[in-house]
Amino acid sequence: MASRDKGRQRIEPGFSSNSRSSDDDMRADPEDRPVPSRKRKSSARKSVKSKRSRSGRGQRSGFFGALRRMVYWSFVLCIWGGIAVAGMVIYFAAKMPQTTTWTIPDRPPNVKIVSVEGDLIANRGATGGEAIGLHQMSPYLPQAVVAIEDRRFYSHFGVDPVGFARAMVTNVVSGRLVQGGSTITQQLAKNLFLTPDRTLERKVQEVLLALWLEHKYSKDQILQMYLNRVYLGSGSYGVAAASRRYFNKSAHDVSLTEAAVIAGLLKAPSRLSPARDPKAAAERSQLVLAAMRDQGMIGDKELAFAIKQPATRAAAYWSGSEHYVADRVMEELPDLIGDVRSDVVIDTTVDLGLQKLGEASIRDLIQKNGQKMSVSQGALVSVDGTGAVRALVGGYDYANSQFDRATEAKRQPGSTFKPFVYLSALEQGRTPESVRTDAPIRIGNWTPGNYNGKYFGKVTLAEALARSLNSVSAQLVMEVGPGTVVETAHRLGIVSNLNANASLALGTSEVTLLELTDSFVPFANGGYKAPVHIIRRITDHDGKVLYEYKSPNQDRVISDRNVGMMNAMLRQTVESGTATKAKFGWPAAGKTGTSQNFRDAWFIGYTSNLTTGVWFGNDDGKPTKKITGGGLPALAWKEFMVAAHKGVPVAELPGNYHVSQPVIDGNDALPDSGVDPTVPAAEGVPSAQLNQGAPVPPVDVADQTGSTHPTPPAGVGGNGQKSRKTTLFDLIMGN
Repeated sequence: MASRDKGRQRIEPGFSSNSRSSDDDMRADPEDRPVPSRKRKSSARKSVKSKRSRSGRGQRSGFFGALRRMVYWSFVLCIWGGIAVAGMVIYFAAKMPQTTTWTIPDRPPNVKIVSVEGDLIANRGATGGEAIGLHQMSPYLPQAVVAIEDRRFYSHFGVDPVGFARAMVTNVVSGRLVQGGSTITQQLAKNLFLTPDRTLERKVQEVLLALWLEHKYSKDQILQMYLNRVYLGSGSYGVAAASRRYFNKSAHDVSLTEAAVIAGLLKAPSRLSPARDPKAAAERSQLVLAAMRDQGMIGDKELAFAIKQPATRAAAYWSGSEHYVADRVMEELPDLIGDVRSDVVIDTTVDLGLQKLGEASIRDLIQKNGQKMSVSQGALVSVDGTGAVRALVGGYDYANSQFDRATEAKRQPGSTFKPFVYLSALEQGRTPESVRTDAPIRIGNWTPGNYNGKYFGKVTLAEALARSLNSVSAQLVMEVGPGTVVETAHRLGIVSNLNANASLALGTSEVTLLELTDSFVPFANGGYKAPVHIIRRITDHDGKVLYEYKSPNQDRVISDRNVGMMNAMLRQTVESGTATKAKFGWPAAGKTGTSQNFRDAWFIGYTSNLTTGVWFGNDDGKPTKKITGGGLPALAWKEFMVAAHKGVPVAELPGNYHVSQPVIDGNDALPDSGVDPTVPAAEGVPSAQLNQGAPVPPVDVADQTGSTHPTPPAGVGGNGQKSRKTTLFDLIMGN
């Protein structure tokens, strides 16, 4: 205690510590210096420990402080980001119309074309198919689409955040766009209302519209709208159109494998099309099938069976000759009802069974004879007694060529035009027994010759027509006047312009197969005009009749007398003339024709039930290897008519006239008597449309060509007056 007291500095009252001198301060006794006590040492230790403790707490408080600050500012940024997003949404939403004006736009109208029995021929229009309900589809179709496009379709509210996040992660990991985050509802909104532009504004509007759709419509309604409008390649919008396009069946009948192919098209309709790459389509469909299995829509057995199905290639284009009918219908439609603003159903006059028969007959003959006879195309038209088209085959294969050779191609008819010449002669008082001399004649600078230069001397008109003698036909044209023949042809149904000249007798003016066939109908129906037509009725979706064909008053264009005479003569063509290959047990008549260098081969024949015309040739005008009207055309005609007349009671042709001297051995020297005539064709009749006196190249016409002399120009042979008669002097001088 003493030592402690010694070391204490005492301060007396009344004095301050500063009263000590500086020397005292400077010279302090060592013993008077303060000595740290144990307590002070302990305090020092505690101070060091305290500093260390405060330092550790500072480090820890710095980390958590930074974390707190990060959370705080993140929260602040989220708030401002949310405000910015909300402002952007409000801005883009303000640019859209009011929701009260939002309506589902009308689906582009569909044109459903059906046969006379009500069978579907084709769907046409912008969509390529009609709109159908989910209950009208195969259940595999909606399942496949939901499985591959939007597996949470029935659980989300129009936008799928989980699916969007998954898609974004997948895309980031893969480094490219692999998956999309849009739901079916969003895709429908885009298809209905928006452009395909990839902009932020469009995406925001897509989300808003998707929410509106989910609020206004049920899930099934949204899915149905989507399946009826989505593009599935090859001009097909909706599953109904795609089912017809790729599998030629209704959407109700597609199989599991086919449904998977259709659903797979949604990713890339063109690239994955079975019409373009069946292997790629099959590979994509297997992904769809796997997705369906993962979601329990199908079982293992169904999956295994579907995967084993081979990839099939769809036609590169619509296939089937019935599409020629559909094209013809669509061409006529605007003139009948104007613009199509809603779905319509068109009832046609076409018998789909006959249509398929005609297609098969043309195709089979070309497949068997095309290469060896140098023929690549054919066409067939069949018309009943009212002018209704029962079958129309415009070519060998619609998928390869959509050009309609039955209604659009104009070609020289050759001798099939001669019935108009003979009818004109009968109408001026001649009869089938009238006699003309079959011998070389000269009309101006033109000498029409018979096939192989063979002439028969005195022949009746019946024999001349059955043998298709060119010199007699030319004589008759000059007797009655070319203008009269033109008027007769137009009266019966020819609509093309015809050149009123002497070579008209040999069919040098071009016509279509349809009009030529229709012009033969008055011979079959008793002499009445038969306006050709293919549309019976047009109705809207509710069954309201928009158009209905009304038969005009039947105008008689051939008298009873002349109908009987013409049928008696033209019947000889089938029974003993150039078309004996067409005989099939029914009373039938007709006329064959073969044009320049065997370029075109025709047969127009008829019974009292149907009139059918057939043509064979090449699109580029290349000559065939001696195909004549009595060859392939007659064979195709017979095959078609045999099937068309099954179960139909046999009926005679109109008229009761009988030729007194039927033609015997009418095939003698006739190139149309068989498919491969052994006698070479002569060259001869040039175009009648050249200027008078100009040199002309040789051109074959009709069944029998023979003259190499020039054809008279258009004015030679008469002025076209109906009642003009030609004297022997005119025949000699060509006046």
